[in-house]
Amino acid sequence: MKKIFIASFLLVLTLVIGASSQSVQSEKKGLPALKVSENHRFFVDEKSNPFFWLGDTGWLLFTKLNREEAEKYLTDRAAKGFNVVQVMVLHSLNTKNSYGDSALIEMNIATPLVTDGNTFEDPMQYDYWDHVDYVLEKAAEKGIYIGLVPVWGSNVKAGNTCRDQAEKYAEFLAKRYRNQSNVVWLNGGDIRGSDSIQVWQAIGKTLKKFAPDHLVTFHPFGRTQSSTWFHKEPWLDFNMFQSGHRRYDQDTARNETSYGEDNWRYVANDYQKSPVKPTLDGEPSYEGIPQGLHDTLQPRWNDNDLRRYAYWSVFSGACGFTYGNNSVMQFYKPDGKPGAYGARQSWTEAINSPGASQMKHLKNLMLKYQFTKLVPDQSLIANQGERYNYQVALRSEKFLMVYSYNGRSISLNQGNLKGGEFTLSWFCPRDGSVIDGQKLRKAEIAEFDPPGNLENGNDWVLILEMND
Repeated sequence: MKKIFIASFLLVLTLVIGASSQSVQSEKKGLPALKVSENHRFFVDEKSNPFFWLGDTGWLLFTKLNREEAEKYLTDRAAKGFNVVQVMVLHSLNTKNSYGDSALIEMNIATPLVTDGNTFEDPMQYDYWDHVDYVLEKAAEKGIYIGLVPVWGSNVKAGNTCRDQAEKYAEFLAKRYRNQSNVVWLNGGDIRGSDSIQVWQAIGKTLKKFAPDHLVTFHPFGRTQSSTWFHKEPWLDFNMFQSGHRRYDQDTARNETSYGEDNWRYVANDYQKSPVKPTLDGEPSYEGIPQGLHDTLQPRWNDNDLRRYAYWSVFSGACGFTYGNNSVMQFYKPDGKPGAYGARQSWTEAINSPGASQMKHLKNLMLKYQFTKLVPDQSLIANQGERYNYQVALRSEKFLMVYSYNGRSISLNQGNLKGGEFTLSWFCPRDGSVIDGQKLRKAEIAEFDPPGNLENGNDWVLILEMND
């Protein structure tokens, strides 16, 4: 690790000035840049290829993992189909990485601690920001975009960051990474936009000013959505909501925009807003975290719940989904210290939790059926149901898909179906397998009984493909 001694104000000033320009790349590097699709519902790359956001929450990636561990994690996530990882740049203002390098001078976000050189071959010869550079480039090599949270919301809420400091810091970040094309900005960080709104506005506007080609959103507090505060802001390219970690009976917010476990309602809410913008669940209940978050004696959310959140939101019109695991998001290492939120497993074990392997099936299904041409249509379902019985439908000119979380029979409104002949099949979200069915005439379509018993987690997708 480098040993930095700041002997005078002059040296501090030199470092600050250097921070504003250090490592600004001369040309674009990494993956194809992402942008919003022409219909403003989805993402595409710079060649207009559809991009389905399948994210993972690796919040403490920059601080907890060394280079070898970071590569292990990114390799695993790429193999499991993830194409986005959400990461905090600064979890706290005294943040250090695994090599002991501090991110800031005197815990001031306006003064990032930047030094000359970034010799990746020797971790003793680079600083905190060089390590961030390294991880970003490794992610790009593996086809992964990084959603960067500039500074976690609790630091701003505590009054440790003002608007002027935030502007300087955001300018530093935007200039340093504006040519790293696998960067997406997640302003905020588990906080309501109304809390220190001037700081969040300053960060959003500054990021967009100095890195106009990067997508920007806002990661809000649990059971809230970015659109509540920033939907019409020019810097907000897409909406993000945090459906949170509570059960129906634990949701005490009780206001018009708090929907308990019904994360599909946030999508439906955003879907009707003008101007049209993509939206997605950026933080549902994590696999392996206690229900309600804080009481470790409560049952834990599992892979069934993560699939439910994923399919409910995507089938309601979301442009993707972000998965999370309790041990992985904090990169927990059993070293005698308790993990946050009752984490038990090492992150190296938790990366293989069932839900992490199942998410790719949703992405593959959406890509196969050309998700950018699909639209939500609840008029197709005769009995939508409530809570865990809720069913949700997507359709295009050629396909119809309905998701049932618990194997409840699916009743369709024949009058709302287009076409005369269909091929029926059942898709299993647990393993991606498909059960092919028979050809049906429209008159034969009424009620369909998914395979297996009626129980939570016996989820299926009914697929009807129009043959004429």
